[in-house]
This record gives sequence, structure tokens and C-alpha cells, in this order.
Amino acid sequence: MSDKTLFQQIEDGEIPGDFVYRDDRCFAIRDIRPVAPVHILIIPRKPIPGNDKVEAGDTDLIGHLFVVARQVAESEDLTEGYRLVFNCGPDAGQEVRHLHLHLLGGRAMTWPPG
Repeated sequence: MSDKTLFQQIEDGEIPGDFVYRDDRCFAIRDIRPVAPVHILIIPRKPIPGNDKVEAGDTDLIGHLFVVARQVAESEDLTEGYRLVFNCGPDAGQEVRHLHLHLLGGRAMTWPPG
């Protein structure tokens, strides 16, 4: 059994992924179980298990995820808005213990979520 997370396996080409963005710090893929017309995961290459493991040295990387989210939202033509979500832990719905940012759009969002 591999010690790699699902996202590391996708990044390494061991599992297929529908990539929409890649750079040296992160990549973005379409979610295989979308909850909105546009549902993209923005994933740091560094395997941070979750927000509870983010350290001060990760500040630039986390900020970079938000810049990439804006770029991807523009490329997906989400001109009417979009939602960004980090699920932190099992009670919040985090299924993969590798920090990732959900970009949701293409429809009106409701509030409160979940």
C-alpha cells in the first residue's frame, strides 16, 4: 500500500485526473463528485494533511492557492461569483487528508452552507 495521498497519486499520474492548472507549488483538478457546475480542487504539492498542520512557513503557499483560485475562476468564466472552501477535519467533510481548496461556481450559492 502506498503512503501517498490520493492527490499525490493523481499528481504522479498513478490515478487519472482532469487537470485545469499546474505550477511548481500546486495543481488544480476537477472534482470527480461535483456539487456545483464548476467544482475544482486546488491542491498544494506539499502534502499538508489539513489546516491543523499548516505552519508559519506555509504562509506564502496558502496565499498562492488563493491567487491560483482567482486565476482558475477567471479561466472558467465565473464572472457572477464563486465560493472558496477548505474542509478541515472529518466533521467538516474532509475526505482526503491533504489540504485542498474547493472552488465552486456556475450557480447561485445558498447560505448558510451545510
